[in-house]
Amino acid sequence: MESIQSVKQRFGIIGNNNKLNRALEKSIQVSNSDISVLVTGESGVGKESIPKIIHQYSHRKHAKYIAVNCGAIPDGTIDSELFGHEKGAFTGATSNRSGYFEVADGGTIFLDEVGELPLSTQVRLLRVLESGEYIKVGSSKVEKTNVRIVAATNSNMDDAIRSGKFREDLFYRLSTIIINIPPLRERKEDIPILFRKFASDFAQKYNMPTLRLDEKAEELLCQNEWRGNIRQLRNIAEQMSILEKERLLKSEKLNDYLPNKTSKLPATLNSIKNESGSFSSEREILYKVLFDMKSDLADLKQLTLELIKEDSSEVKEKNQGLIEKIYGDPSSKNKDISHEIDSVNIKDPALSIEANEIENSEKFEYAETIEEEETLSLLDKEIEMIKQALIRTKGRRKLASKELGISERTLYRKIKQHKLGDINEL
Repeated sequence: MESIQSVKQRFGIIGNNNKLNRALEKSIQVSNSDISVLVTGESGVGKESIPKIIHQYSHRKHAKYIAVNCGAIPDGTIDSELFGHEKGAFTGATSNRSGYFEVADGGTIFLDEVGELPLSTQVRLLRVLESGEYIKVGSSKVEKTNVRIVAATNSNMDDAIRSGKFREDLFYRLSTIIINIPPLRERKEDIPILFRKFASDFAQKYNMPTLRLDEKAEELLCQNEWRGNIRQLRNIAEQMSILEKERLLKSEKLNDYLPNKTSKLPATLNSIKNESGSFSSEREILYKVLFDMKSDLADLKQLTLELIKEDSSEVKEKNQGLIEKIYGDPSSKNKDISHEIDSVNIKDPALSIEANEIENSEKFEYAETIEEEETLSLLDKEIEMIKQALIRTKGRRKLASKELGISERTLYRKIKQHKLGDINEL
């Protein structure tokens, strides 16, 4: 069996951590079998090296090796990418297409971010794992393939299974062998070695002397949490190599490049909570915002109607709590609020006529307006928000998804779901 040290040299893996060595040892042990492997670990730990090792030390090494990022392929096309399609299977399918499972027959497929696969695709993948069979999109003919599947994920699969986002039977088929790559914070002894390697690489790349750290700077480097793992360490090494003129870096300078531990990271969906618990999707966040807006609008309508129908000073006392809710803290804006409310003068003839008309109509028209607002579909609001975002960004979905606070993949799905079509048609 190949030694771990020779594997590290061949694939550029740096470090002597026991957990890392154990992961490499397992990779070599399972390489000669066709058993399914699931690689787990945080983003940026280098999971992509494991399937390459497994493929290169297997009997399939002379066949195709294909890496597929499941999270980067839209839901509507991923079945076609993986399994292929027949001509005319859908709009734009002008010819037959071979999928990855057909192209990699006899070789290895690496499914990165496998937890992002749609449920319909998970069913197809389960069939491939169980019998080696699949059906192209738009076809009824059963095809056979002989591929080794290695999958990877940085998601908590137990949570995904409990929430119904990932099939439990597929998880057990993929995870016959689980290889976990430890995060960088559990490999502190490897951090200085990795930094020196990156600094040397960038010095060679940019034709400059190699950046070095003094003893205190190395200690500070090891104390950092490195939430972005090896990828984050590499980026910081590149920044310092380019920006710093002094080639011996001290801890004071290094501290300027390290993330502030007290600063808050951008909120994620799992960390945004309401009174009943955490939100489970972007849709729930959108609904919460819309409900809050609708509630504020109803309060504003109520206050406005009261101001029109009654004496403003009495209304101000009667609805003080409502006024504070809408206009904010009265201690800082008391004069402005009083001025705005007192400016509503019912003695104006035009306003008096309008008030009488509302009174005589027995509130019918006002009640009808509120009912119409209340029954307005949240789905319509969602569609309108997407349309406006696409118009403002001139159809650039990446910018539109950032403005809406959802992922580009989710936006793509919603555009297809609501049949919004081309931006020029909006």
